Amino acid sequence: MTAGEKAKAKTEQAEGKAKEALGSALGNDRMAAEGQAQKSKGDAREAKERAKDAFKH
Repeated sequence: MTAGEKAKAKTEQAEGKAKEALGSALGNDRMAAEGQAQKSKGDAREAKERAKDAFKH
């Protein structure tokens, strides 16, 4: 996994988690859903990078 892609995935995951928590705390379902989607996008990016690494070795 390249360092840049790994950092991007972790950033998306953290921002998504924070946005989801804030949305839930405020009762804002749309913000919570956007946060969950962003977190999932980061999870997918991380999984893609791990798969690429597995094929390299």
